[in-house]
Amino acid sequence: MLDTARAWIDKARRIVALTGAGISTESGIPDFRGPQGVWTRNPGAEKMATLQHYMADPDVRKAAWQSRLDSPTWSAKPNAGHLALAELERQGKLHTIVTQNVDGLHQLAGSSPDRVIEIHGTMREVVCMACGQRAAMERALARVRAGEEDPACRTCGGILKSATISFGQALVPEDLRRAQEAAALCDLMLAVGSTLSVYPAAGVVPVAKEAGARVIIVNSHPTEMDFLADAVLRGSIGEILPRIVRPSS
Repeated sequence: MLDTARAWIDKARRIVALTGAGISTESGIPDFRGPQGVWTRNPGAEKMATLQHYMADPDVRKAAWQSRLDSPTWSAKPNAGHLALAELERQGKLHTIVTQNVDGLHQLAGSSPDRVIEIHGTMREVVCMACGQRAAMERALARVRAGEEDPACRTCGGILKSATISFGQALVPEDLRRAQEAAALCDLMLAVGSTLSVYPAAGVVPVAKEAGARVIIVNSHPTEMDFLADAVLRGSIGEILPRIVRPSS
C-alpha cells in the first residue's frame, strides 16, 4: 500500500494536507485526548482552554500562563513528518496545509506561511480580547517570568490570551473558507495525525472526497473517517510520510 500511495502522490498535482496532533507527538508535544494526553492526565487543564472559564476566572488565567511557560512547544523541533510535507511543497505538489495544531512547527520545517492555514490559531502569539491587538507570545511570557501572574494588554488593559481558538470561541471565517475551498479543488487529500473527529476542521476530508479527490490517511491509530479513505497507512508518521512523498522510481 505504501508503493500505491507513493504513486498516487507522484501523479497528484494539487495536494492538500490536514494535520492534527499526531504529527507533532514525535517532536515531544503531547496530544490532548490520547492515553498520555494533556487532558487525560490533567482534566482540569481543559478549563484553561475554555473561553468562558478563562475570561471569568483570574485563577484559571494564572494557571494558563504558568502552563504556557512550561509548554514543550518552545523546545520542540520539526520532525521527519513536518519536513516531508515541506519537501512536498518544494516538489510543487502541496498546495495547502490545513493544521489543527497551534505549535507553528510546519513553518519552522520550511512550509510557506501563506500555504499554512492554522485553523485553531497559534500559541506563538497573544491577542487582547478587548481591542484585538496581537503580539509575540514571548513578550507576554517575559512579563510572567518577571512576576506578572496575569499580564494585561498594555494598550487598553484588556485580558490577554494565546491566539488559539478556545472551546466556546468561533473559528476565523476566512480560515475556514480557505480550507474548504482548498479541499474542494485538490486532487489528493492527505490526512495526517488527526482523529478526524473535531469539526469543522475534519470536514475538509469529506469535502475533498465528494469533489473526486483521493484520500490517504496516515495515523498511528484508527480514525473516524478510515471508511472514506482510498488508503489507510497505520504507524509512525515520521517513518511513513518521508517514504510516500519520495517520487516513485
